[in-house]
Amino acid sequence: MKDIGAKAGFVAVVGRPNAGKSTLLNHIVGEKLAMVSQKAQATRKRMNIIVMHGDDQIIFVDTPGLHEKEKLLNQFMLDEALKAMGDCDLILFLAPVTDNLKEYEKFLELPQTKKLRHIILLTKIDFVKPAELLNKLGQYQKYQDRFEAIIPFSVKKNVGKTQLLDEIVKYLPVSPHLYDPELLTTDNIRDIYRELVRESIFENVSDEIPYESDVVIDKIEESDEMDRVFATIVVEKETQKGILVGNRAETIKRVGKSAREQMELFSGKKIYLDLFVAVKKGWSKNKESLEEFGYIF
Repeated sequence: MKDIGAKAGFVAVVGRPNAGKSTLLNHIVGEKLAMVSQKAQATRKRMNIIVMHGDDQIIFVDTPGLHEKEKLLNQFMLDEALKAMGDCDLILFLAPVTDNLKEYEKFLELPQTKKLRHIILLTKIDFVKPAELLNKLGQYQKYQDRFEAIIPFSVKKNVGKTQLLDEIVKYLPVSPHLYDPELLTTDNIRDIYRELVRESIFENVSDEIPYESDVVIDKIEESDEMDRVFATIVVEKETQKGILVGNRAETIKRVGKSAREQMELFSGKKIYLDLFVAVKKGWSKNKESLEEFGYIF
Protein backbone atom coordinates (compact mmCIF):
# COMPACT_ATOMS: atom_id res chain seq x y z
CA MET A 1 0.00 0.00 0.00
CA LYS A 2 1.26 3.46 -0.92
CA ASP A 3 0.32 5.04 2.39
CA ILE A 4 2.20 2.62 4.65
CA GLY A 5 4.48 4.78 6.81
CA ALA A 6 2.63 7.90 5.71
CA LYS A 7 0.98 10.29 8.13
CA ALA A 8 -2.58 11.54 8.43
CA GLY A 9 -4.34 13.76 10.94
CA PHE A 10 -6.57 16.68 11.76
CA VAL A 11 -5.42 20.30 12.05
CA ALA A 12 -7.78 22.86 13.59
CA VAL A 13 -7.41 26.27 11.95
CA VAL A 14 -8.27 28.94 14.51
CA GLY A 15 -7.93 32.67 15.08
CA ARG A 16 -9.98 35.76 15.68
CA PRO A 17 -12.97 36.48 13.42
CA ASN A 18 -11.91 37.65 9.95
CA ALA A 19 -8.31 36.50 10.42
CA GLY A 20 -8.33 34.93 6.96
CA LYS A 21 -8.83 31.25 7.81
CA SER A 22 -11.12 30.45 4.88
CA THR A 23 -8.97 32.42 2.42
CA LEU A 24 -5.92 30.46 3.57
CA LEU A 25 -7.61 27.08 3.13
CA ASN A 26 -9.02 27.88 -0.30
CA HIS A 27 -5.50 28.92 -1.31
CA ILE A 28 -3.90 25.73 0.00
CA VAL A 29 -6.43 23.36 -1.59
CA GLY A 30 -6.61 25.38 -4.81
CA GLU A 31 -10.42 25.41 -4.84
CA LYS A 32 -13.20 27.69 -3.56
CA LEU A 33 -14.57 25.51 -0.74
CA ALA A 34 -14.62 27.55 2.47
CA MET A 35 -16.78 30.65 2.80
CA VAL A 36 -14.83 33.90 2.44
CA SER A 37 -16.14 37.31 3.49
CA GLN A 38 -14.62 40.62 4.53
CA LYS A 39 -17.18 40.67 7.34
CA ALA A 40 -16.33 39.00 10.63
CA GLN A 41 -17.94 35.76 11.84
CA ALA A 42 -19.03 34.58 8.40
CA THR A 43 -18.02 30.97 9.08
CA ARG A 44 -20.51 29.28 11.41
CA LYS A 45 -19.75 25.56 11.33
CA ARG A 46 -16.71 23.35 11.05
CA MET A 47 -15.67 22.23 7.59
CA ASN A 48 -13.09 19.56 6.78
CA ILE A 49 -10.77 20.37 3.87
CA ILE A 50 -8.49 17.55 2.74
CA VAL A 51 -5.00 18.28 1.43
CA MET A 52 -2.54 15.66 0.17
CA HIS A 53 1.11 16.55 0.76
CA GLY A 54 3.08 13.83 -0.95
CA ASP A 55 1.76 10.59 0.59
CA ASP A 56 0.65 12.38 3.76
CA GLN A 57 -2.93 13.49 4.30
CA ILE A 58 -3.76 16.68 6.21
CA ILE A 59 -7.38 17.29 7.16
CA PHE A 60 -7.73 20.99 7.90
CA VAL A 61 -10.75 21.93 10.00
CA ASP A 62 -12.02 25.41 9.18
CA THR A 63 -13.63 26.90 12.29
CA PRO A 64 -15.63 29.97 13.30
CA GLY A 65 -13.54 32.78 14.75
CA LEU A 66 -12.68 32.75 18.44
CA HIS A 67 -14.79 35.43 20.11
CA GLU A 68 -16.76 36.12 23.26
CA LYS A 69 -20.07 34.36 23.79
CA GLU A 70 -23.03 36.66 23.14
CA LYS A 71 -26.06 35.43 21.24
CA LEU A 72 -27.01 31.75 21.21
CA LEU A 73 -25.72 31.40 17.64
CA ASN A 74 -22.41 32.99 18.67
CA GLN A 75 -22.21 30.51 21.53
CA PHE A 76 -22.64 27.65 19.07
CA MET A 77 -19.89 29.10 16.85
CA LEU A 78 -17.44 29.40 19.74
CA ASP A 79 -18.26 25.87 20.89
CA GLU A 80 -17.62 24.61 17.33
CA ALA A 81 -14.14 26.14 17.36
CA LEU A 82 -13.30 24.76 20.81
CA LYS A 83 -14.56 21.26 19.90
CA ALA A 84 -12.46 21.28 16.74
CA MET A 85 -9.40 22.15 18.78
CA GLY A 86 -10.13 19.35 21.24
CA ASP A 87 -10.60 16.76 18.50
CA CYS A 88 -7.50 17.55 16.44
CA ASP A 89 -3.86 16.45 16.38
CA LEU A 90 -2.46 19.96 15.94
CA ILE A 91 -3.69 23.55 16.09
CA LEU A 92 -2.82 26.19 13.52
CA PHE A 93 -3.28 29.67 14.97
CA LEU A 94 -3.64 32.44 12.39
CA ALA A 95 -2.16 35.74 13.49
CA PRO A 96 -2.32 38.63 11.00
CA VAL A 97 1.03 40.43 11.18
CA THR A 98 -0.76 43.74 11.77
CA ASP A 99 -2.38 42.43 15.00
CA ASN A 100 -0.89 42.91 18.43
CA LEU A 101 -0.36 39.84 20.62
CA LYS A 102 -3.59 40.24 22.59
CA GLU A 103 -5.55 37.60 20.64
CA TYR A 104 -2.69 35.11 20.84
CA GLU A 105 -2.37 35.62 24.57
CA LYS A 106 -6.11 34.96 25.00
CA PHE A 107 -5.67 31.82 22.88
CA LEU A 108 -2.88 30.60 25.20
CA GLU A 109 -5.27 30.80 28.15
CA LEU A 110 -7.62 28.21 26.62
CA PRO A 111 -7.37 24.71 28.19
CA GLN A 112 -6.97 23.14 24.73
CA THR A 113 -3.67 24.93 24.11
CA LYS A 114 -2.11 23.34 27.19
CA LYS A 115 -2.81 19.83 25.87
CA LEU A 116 -2.08 20.19 22.16
CA ARG A 117 0.80 21.45 20.09
CA HIS A 118 0.27 24.48 17.92
CA ILE A 119 1.93 26.41 15.10
CA ILE A 120 1.59 30.16 14.60
CA LEU A 121 0.95 31.27 11.05
CA LEU A 122 1.89 34.94 10.72
CA THR A 123 -0.39 35.96 7.86
CA LYS A 124 -0.72 38.96 5.54
CA ILE A 125 3.02 39.66 5.61
CA ASP A 126 2.69 41.53 2.31
CA PHE A 127 1.03 44.34 4.35
CA VAL A 128 4.27 45.25 6.14
CA LYS A 129 7.92 46.01 5.41
CA PRO A 130 10.64 43.42 6.20
CA ALA A 131 11.76 45.36 9.29
CA GLU A 132 8.21 45.33 10.69
CA LEU A 133 7.96 41.59 10.06
CA LEU A 134 11.20 40.95 11.93
CA ASN A 135 9.97 43.09 14.81
CA LYS A 136 6.73 41.09 15.02
CA LEU A 137 8.61 37.79 14.95
CA GLY A 138 10.71 39.11 17.82
CA GLN A 139 7.60 39.94 19.86
CA TYR A 140 6.41 36.33 19.65
CA GLN A 141 9.74 34.95 20.83
CA LYS A 142 8.83 35.46 24.49
CA TYR A 143 6.32 32.63 23.98
CA GLN A 144 8.70 30.36 22.06
CA ASP A 145 8.34 27.59 24.63
CA ARG A 146 4.60 27.41 23.86
CA PHE A 147 4.58 27.06 20.05
CA GLU A 148 6.29 24.53 17.78
CA ALA A 149 7.00 26.95 14.94
CA ILE A 150 6.11 30.39 13.65
CA ILE A 151 5.79 30.71 9.88
CA PRO A 152 5.43 33.95 7.87
CA PHE A 153 2.76 33.52 5.19
CA SER A 154 1.20 35.44 2.33
CA VAL A 155 -1.63 34.18 0.15
CA LYS A 156 -1.19 37.13 -2.21
CA LYS A 157 2.51 36.47 -2.80
CA ASN A 158 2.23 32.68 -2.43
CA VAL A 159 4.82 32.64 0.35
CA GLY A 160 5.01 29.95 3.03
CA LYS A 161 2.75 27.20 1.67
CA THR A 162 5.33 24.42 1.28
CA GLN A 163 7.04 25.32 4.54
CA LEU A 164 3.70 25.21 6.34
CA LEU A 165 2.70 21.79 4.99
CA ASP A 166 6.16 20.36 5.71
CA GLU A 167 5.98 21.64 9.29
CA ILE A 168 2.45 20.36 9.92
CA VAL A 169 3.31 16.83 8.79
CA LYS A 170 6.05 16.62 11.45
CA TYR A 171 3.40 16.58 14.18
CA LEU A 172 0.82 14.23 12.65
CA PRO A 173 0.58 10.56 13.66
CA VAL A 174 1.65 7.74 11.36
CA SER A 175 -1.63 6.56 9.87
CA PRO A 176 -3.23 5.27 6.68
CA HIS A 177 -5.28 7.81 4.79
CA LEU A 178 -8.44 8.71 6.68
CA TYR A 179 -10.31 9.72 3.50
CA ASP A 180 -10.13 8.97 -0.20
CA PRO A 181 -7.16 11.03 -1.50
CA GLU A 182 -9.33 12.23 -4.38
CA LEU A 183 -11.70 14.05 -2.00
CA LEU A 184 -11.26 17.76 -1.31
CA THR A 185 -13.81 17.98 1.50
CA THR A 186 -16.10 15.77 3.56
CA ASP A 187 -18.95 18.26 3.01
CA ASN A 188 -21.53 17.26 0.42
CA ILE A 189 -22.67 19.37 -2.53
CA ARG A 190 -25.73 20.57 -0.61
CA ASP A 191 -23.54 22.03 2.16
CA ILE A 192 -21.23 23.73 -0.33
CA TYR A 193 -24.08 25.28 -2.32
CA ARG A 194 -25.62 26.51 0.93
CA GLU A 195 -22.38 28.24 1.92
CA LEU A 196 -22.03 29.85 -1.50
CA VAL A 197 -25.51 31.38 -1.16
CA ARG A 198 -24.65 32.57 2.36
CA GLU A 199 -21.43 34.12 1.12
CA SER A 200 -23.32 35.98 -1.59
CA ILE A 201 -25.66 37.41 1.06
CA PHE A 202 -22.66 38.60 3.08
CA GLU A 203 -21.13 40.25 0.03
CA ASN A 204 -24.27 41.85 -1.42
CA VAL A 205 -26.41 42.84 1.58
CA SER A 206 -25.30 45.19 4.35
CA ASP A 207 -26.05 45.73 8.04
CA GLU A 208 -27.46 42.96 10.23
CA ILE A 209 -29.13 40.86 7.55
CA PRO A 210 -26.20 38.53 6.81
CA TYR A 211 -25.91 37.75 10.51
CA GLU A 212 -29.65 37.19 11.03
CA SER A 213 -30.19 35.06 7.95
CA ASP A 214 -29.52 31.49 6.95
CA VAL A 215 -30.04 29.27 3.93
CA VAL A 216 -31.86 25.99 3.46
CA ILE A 217 -31.25 23.99 0.27
CA ASP A 218 -34.73 22.61 -0.34
CA LYS A 219 -33.97 20.48 -3.39
CA ILE A 220 -31.25 19.78 -5.96
CA GLU A 221 -32.07 18.24 -9.31
CA GLU A 222 -28.80 17.02 -10.80
CA SER A 223 -27.99 16.18 -14.41
CA ASP A 224 -24.77 15.90 -16.40
CA GLU A 225 -25.10 19.39 -17.85
CA MET A 226 -26.99 21.37 -15.20
CA ASP A 227 -27.91 21.40 -11.51
CA ARG A 228 -31.26 22.94 -10.62
CA VAL A 229 -31.00 24.29 -7.06
CA PHE A 230 -33.99 25.44 -5.02
CA ALA A 231 -33.13 27.31 -1.82
CA THR A 232 -34.86 29.33 0.89
CA ILE A 233 -33.19 32.27 2.62
CA VAL A 234 -34.61 32.66 6.12
CA VAL A 235 -34.55 36.03 7.91
CA GLU A 236 -35.94 37.15 11.27
CA LYS A 237 -38.08 40.19 10.31
CA GLU A 238 -40.41 41.29 7.53
CA THR A 239 -38.32 44.45 7.12
CA GLN A 240 -35.25 42.29 6.51
CA LYS A 241 -37.15 40.36 3.86
CA GLY A 242 -37.99 43.62 2.13
CA ILE A 243 -34.37 44.75 2.14
CA LEU A 244 -33.12 41.36 0.93
CA VAL A 245 -35.63 41.24 -1.93
CA GLY A 246 -35.03 44.90 -2.79
CA ASN A 247 -36.77 47.31 -5.13
CA ARG A 248 -38.08 45.38 -8.14
CA ALA A 249 -36.31 42.31 -6.70
CA GLU A 250 -32.94 43.84 -7.66
CA THR A 251 -31.13 42.77 -4.48
CA ILE A 252 -32.23 39.14 -4.52
CA LYS A 253 -31.34 38.96 -8.22
CA ARG A 254 -27.86 40.25 -7.40
CA VAL A 255 -27.48 37.71 -4.59
CA GLY A 256 -28.66 34.92 -6.88
CA LYS A 257 -26.39 35.91 -9.77
CA SER A 258 -23.29 36.02 -7.57
CA ALA A 259 -24.11 32.69 -5.89
CA ARG A 260 -24.91 31.01 -9.21
CA GLU A 261 -21.60 32.12 -10.74
CA GLN A 262 -19.66 30.66 -7.80
CA MET A 263 -21.66 27.41 -7.98
CA GLU A 264 -20.85 27.11 -11.67
CA LEU A 265 -17.15 27.66 -11.00
CA PHE A 266 -17.22 24.94 -8.37
CA SER A 267 -19.34 22.37 -10.22
CA GLY A 268 -18.06 22.97 -13.74
CA LYS A 269 -21.58 22.97 -15.16
CA LYS A 270 -24.55 25.25 -15.59
CA ILE A 271 -26.64 26.13 -12.53
CA TYR A 272 -30.28 27.13 -12.33
CA LEU A 273 -30.80 28.78 -8.94
CA ASP A 274 -34.23 29.56 -7.51
CA LEU A 275 -34.21 31.64 -4.31
CA PHE A 276 -37.19 32.17 -2.01
CA VAL A 277 -37.14 34.44 1.06
CA ALA A 278 -39.06 33.45 4.21
CA VAL A 279 -39.44 35.01 7.66
CA LYS A 280 -38.94 33.01 10.86
CA LYS A 281 -38.98 35.38 13.79
CA GLY A 282 -36.16 35.00 16.30
CA TRP A 283 -34.70 31.87 14.72
CA SER A 284 -31.11 32.74 15.73
CA LYS A 285 -32.07 33.11 19.39
CA ASN A 286 -34.08 29.89 19.67
CA LYS A 287 -32.27 26.60 20.31
CA GLU A 288 -34.88 24.45 18.56
CA SER A 289 -34.79 26.68 15.48
CA LEU A 290 -31.00 26.63 15.42
CA GLU A 291 -31.01 22.83 15.54
CA GLU A 292 -33.40 22.76 12.58
CA PHE A 293 -30.69 24.60 10.61
CA GLY A 294 -28.09 22.04 11.67
CA TYR A 295 -26.52 23.92 14.57
CA ILE A 296 -26.54 21.03 17.03
CA PHE A 297 -25.38 21.95 20.54
